[in-house]
Amino acid sequence: MRSACRVCASGSEAGCCQRGKDLEVTDLVLCPASVRHGGYGLGLGGAWRHCPERRGSSVAVGGALYAHSLSAVSGARHTLEDHLRGSAALARRFGEVFGAGELAEYLALVHDVGKGACAWQDKLKAVEARGGKGKVGIPHKHAGTVLAERYTQLACAAVVFGHHGGLPDMERLRDELHKGRPGGSEAARVEEAIRAVERIVPEIHRPSRIAPPGWLLGLPKRDQRLGLDLLVRMLFSCVVDADYLDTSAHFGGTPTRVGEPVDMAALVERYEARRKRYLAGRESSPVDALRHSVYEQACAAATDEPGMYVLQVPTGGAKTMAAGGFALRHAAEHGMRRVVLAVPFISITEQNVAVYRDLLDPDDVGGEPTVVLEHHSAVDLDPEGAALGELTEEQRDVLRQRARTAKLAAENWDAPFVVTTTVRLFESLFSHRPSQMRRLHNLAGSVIVLDEVQALPDRLLAPILSGLRGLVDHFGVTVLLVSATQPSFWELSAWKGLERKAVVDDPAALFESLRRVQYEWRTGQDVTLESIAREAAEHPQVLTVVGTTRDAARFHRHLEAASAEGLVLHLSTRMTGAHRREVIAEIRALLRRGEPVQVVSTSLIEAGVDVDFPRVYRAWAPAESLQQAAGRCNRDGRLAFGTVIVFDPADGGRPRSAEYQAAVQAGKQFFGPQPLAEPDDLDALHSYYQRRYAYQQGGHPESGLGAEIQKLRSALDFPQVDREFQMIEDQHSVPVIVIRNESDREQIEGAVAQLTDPFRPCGPEVLRSLQQHTASLPKREADAALCSGLAVPVTGDLLLWHGAYHERRGLDPDEPEDLDAYGMV
Repeated sequence: MRSACRVCASGSEAGCCQRGKDLEVTDLVLCPASVRHGGYGLGLGGAWRHCPERRGSSVAVGGALYAHSLSAVSGARHTLEDHLRGSAALARRFGEVFGAGELAEYLALVHDVGKGACAWQDKLKAVEARGGKGKVGIPHKHAGTVLAERYTQLACAAVVFGHHGGLPDMERLRDELHKGRPGGSEAARVEEAIRAVERIVPEIHRPSRIAPPGWLLGLPKRDQRLGLDLLVRMLFSCVVDADYLDTSAHFGGTPTRVGEPVDMAALVERYEARRKRYLAGRESSPVDALRHSVYEQACAAATDEPGMYVLQVPTGGAKTMAAGGFALRHAAEHGMRRVVLAVPFISITEQNVAVYRDLLDPDDVGGEPTVVLEHHSAVDLDPEGAALGELTEEQRDVLRQRARTAKLAAENWDAPFVVTTTVRLFESLFSHRPSQMRRLHNLAGSVIVLDEVQALPDRLLAPILSGLRGLVDHFGVTVLLVSATQPSFWELSAWKGLERKAVVDDPAALFESLRRVQYEWRTGQDVTLESIAREAAEHPQVLTVVGTTRDAARFHRHLEAASAEGLVLHLSTRMTGAHRREVIAEIRALLRRGEPVQVVSTSLIEAGVDVDFPRVYRAWAPAESLQQAAGRCNRDGRLAFGTVIVFDPADGGRPRSAEYQAAVQAGKQFFGPQPLAEPDDLDALHSYYQRRYAYQQGGHPESGLGAEIQKLRSALDFPQVDREFQMIEDQHSVPVIVIRNESDREQIEGAVAQLTDPFRPCGPEVLRSLQQHTASLPKREADAALCSGLAVPVTGDLLLWHGAYHERRGLDPDEPEDLDAYGMV
């Protein structure tokens, strides 16, 4: 057998001292290039070679390069060739949806080329010999990054460099590329890895560069950078998801899990049949005819071309049914792949998921795959995103180890009908971290329904609206904006000139027909949480909505003390998902039977939770919140008018953000007792939004609406965009698993054990199973709980709760038992 030295990769036989000799399988070859590195080489037929970087280390040759260690299921290692080709095939499939299949395929093909280096292969075996403890720790991103820059362009090279740690900024990317080029600190390892991998995957070298999609070059120059930002994000998603899926399949010993195309027309038929069955089984309402009219208009509008649609319907107008009907029909009409419904509050996902599952999921749960995916988990699986301040360094090391496998549990939205939150949607879109971004490519060719769109934060409107427009213009997306209080987005520059497609012909007439409440106003220094609780306690069926979770807990105490009869119930995100669902079901049952029930809730009940009280109290808030609260009053129109009391408690809490203050300030100029308007006056609402935006811009167009983030996007500064784009301001919420019932302990502890085992990677179904057992705490309180031992870290920023859990109020911020340890005094 004729061979050249495979270690120094002198290529042909040039430079090898054994040039021209026939070698046996076990012949050891000494070649000049290897001697320069202090090592030795074997002929092509040999079973092992010595590394040119370090004398004495060994790596398999002849195609036996590995990407991942032994699978506990199959007992096999994951070959690098299989991983690169498998990831590339998946990425091409994902990228073809938006016309970038070749680009996505190549970036995935080279993403792990650096693992071909001897040092990396040797360390992988060492880690495996230690039972998988520790990590390889040898940089492997530079080789693929160099190839990506060579055959695509600089921005696309960020996809490869960031596939583990996250998309970098361009300055860092240039520095890292310099390390991989001749003369750089990583140059030898880069060249060695490329030489090794090109023998088994020769197509890592191309005859020419891959051009970006034509639409990008066709954009005006001022828009090209924002277009490139969005393209890189989508390509990154393709590569990361492909990498995760192929890796997970290896460790799980299963075929790669990719959803097959769904027959949207069949889903439309199922939706229609079950909707009719649902309506036939519920009690009729005086507003049913108007709700049916809204649904018919939504179905008719669905046949129009993709674009930006508005469904403006009063609360109680059956928006949930109409939005689903529009989205499914539109997807079927235009060959779109999925529906993604994003809502502002977890409570709405819980309610909407139940409705849509009844309408869409197969009857035989064990046979046909489910249609509806619920994803509202707030767990951040990327280690840098889980920087809980009170962790010890030992705890941080454990979390980093777990995160390397737990990230495979991140959702990728590969389902026909996804229900998630706007926080998950937009923080994924503007993240730079892999586990959050892996799902983005599944937005391409989809219908995105933004329910209760008025809840989008003003300070982020510039990037949000720009991102949505980019998805519509270039990635085959249709967006449906659903709200009773539709903001004036078309007044902002991001949507200037964008066609606005209305689903309902005459919203003003619809609002007039569905007017079902009268407003009263309570102001003055004598108005307090306690005084309103005493007033509310006089009414057998009453709902009070307050501004913060702390106010909700305190108001609940006041209401319990003042109430003479019936149950006094509480709702907030400090309760687990299952607990909230139980309480909402209990509220509905009591209302249906006409029994006394007094409820206090945070704003989570305002949007989409289908309850019908004769009397509602709402602490002063922006106008859209006042109207949303009114939607829980006389919802079915069985009374001539319900009563909504807006009160301004002297001791009440409010968000401190500038945008909230601007909204309240603008609202007080337009809404209140006569001669001011009521919150459902559409003309007043339009003027209110314009004034509200003007307050935040300070004379500079969109300066307070996220223009700074747009500049960072144009600079392709992905990490800084991530840091600046925070949907939840000031009080970052931390997810906390609670074992509320002993009957759930075994299942919860089993799921936690899977997440905490770094050597047993799991899929997203494990996190999914914990959603119903998860509550939220402000980060400051979570840090205090960690410090005191009331909570322990699981993975990412997910905690397991060991403290008290109130049977009504959940993680009560004022629970006396825990005050000292909780750091709240």
